[in-house]
Amino acid sequence: PYLDQFVEFEHFLIRKVMLVKYSEAFIVLPGGFGTLDEAFEVVTLIQTRKLESFPVIALGGDYWDQLHEFLNCTLVAEGTIDAEDLQLITLAESPQAAVEFVANACKSR
Repeated sequence: PYLDQFVEFEHFLIRKVMLVKYSEAFIVLPGGFGTLDEAFEVVTLIQTRKLESFPVIALGGDYWDQLHEFLNCTLVAEGTIDAEDLQLITLAESPQAAVEFVANACKSR
């Protein structure tokens, strides 16, 4: 009932290009490899300044805890990303918190 247009893509690459092209924020829900691929691609493009920064929110509370710990305790510790890069992803416990973060980010643009 919340979908007003459905677009199917034959190739995953094109799907990702279109997601990035028409997005002003990403709210990432718990998912598998495809979800992580899309989220990390967006964060990488923002990190490398190939894409203008916009909110990337990981919604789902505890679901993301171990991933966040891995990013901090392994990637930051090994120097493969900077500690500041962790700020590219915001953790949100509730849909309301995610929407509030996006709304505030849009106001400050």
